[in-house]
Amino acid sequence: MVSIAAAEKAVISDREHYVAQVRQVGPLIADCADAIERDRRLPPALLDAMHDAGLFRLLLPREFGGGELSPSDFSRVIEEIAKYDASVAWVNCQGNGCAMVAAFMARDAAKAMWDDDRRAVLAWGPGKSTALRVDGGYRVNAKCMFASGSRHASWLGTHATIVDEDGEPVLDENGAKTVRTMLFPAGEVEMEDIWNVIGLRGTASDGYAVRDLFVPQRNTVSRDDARERWHDGTLYLFRQTNLYASGFSGLAMGVAATMLNDFTDLAKKKTPERQHTTLSQNAVVQTEYARARIRLDAARCFQRAELDDIWNDAVATGVVTIEHRMRLRLATTHAIHEAKAAADTVYEAAGATAIFAANAFERRFRDLHTVTQQLQGRKAHYTTVGAFLLGNPADLASL
Repeated sequence: MVSIAAAEKAVISDREHYVAQVRQVGPLIADCADAIERDRRLPPALLDAMHDAGLFRLLLPREFGGGELSPSDFSRVIEEIAKYDASVAWVNCQGNGCAMVAAFMARDAAKAMWDDDRRAVLAWGPGKSTALRVDGGYRVNAKCMFASGSRHASWLGTHATIVDEDGEPVLDENGAKTVRTMLFPAGEVEMEDIWNVIGLRGTASDGYAVRDLFVPQRNTVSRDDARERWHDGTLYLFRQTNLYASGFSGLAMGVAATMLNDFTDLAKKKTPERQHTTLSQNAVVQTEYARARIRLDAARCFQRAELDDIWNDAVATGVVTIEHRMRLRLATTHAIHEAKAAADTVYEAAGATAIFAANAFERRFRDLHTVTQQLQGRKAHYTTVGAFLLGNPADLASL
């Protein structure tokens, strides 16, 4: 196990360093927003700037040039990116979450993937996937989709069910299917352009397939499996989905924050048709805006306080408990939906101004509503947490 004492604390200077990097890249992100929406891709010049700023290495081990940020600090950085563009923040969050496997896979393979390539990005998506054990590795067949950032990645992966020569699943000691994540160069897949959607268009969350692809053992990993984790940093006690939830809730709050700020500017200038005062002078708008602001700010305070408290517990005990994971799920789900509610308020108050593509309200509205349709934004998470809090057995499937 590798001991990195400095990584055991949420280091403010690290967080502020990455936030400052985002703010430097921010004007370029804003300039690229229309191209991202139109082309459904992040432009090469923007990717170059993000790599130079180290923004795809926030959750990598420090020994590979990563930041090893805490969930709270990671969320803050993603929120800052989302203030400029949601698709950029989504791709960045997804790529960073995938990179956490570096702490679990063969260390030499992780070094070759990330340390030897300073522009490495890993992406994957769900789908039907099987892997047959052969000498030195596996033969993999897969058809995947929703692979956010796949067009910007150097490596892709698939979560494969291990099968025998008859195609039957190989069961583990508990009688469950055995699943390993297979990693392979992006050039070895057949890409499929399927990402024609209303929001988060620039994430390039396309599909891909591999057929009878050999993947060496060293490029496979059992995600979040403590038996394969070689790194003892606190970050890697958390599951990848915990960091996805932290990052995507930050994304939702960042989008909503920009919408509220943009509305403030609009409200001071716009006098609606057949009215005699600006939106900023309308008592109904004033009340609803104040309520939207406090919804967002309160959700952010709760989310950050919970993530910081859970992190401090994990540093002190070396354990991330089921209770911790439930609390994290509740705080992040709440943040996503409160951000959406706050944004909806100002979208409606902006009137017809909000529906024109020339104004960013409609794109951010579409992006934020797309976030709530994704796994991390499911309202079913409230049921999972509520059931646990009321003494029912924990449903760990979404934690």
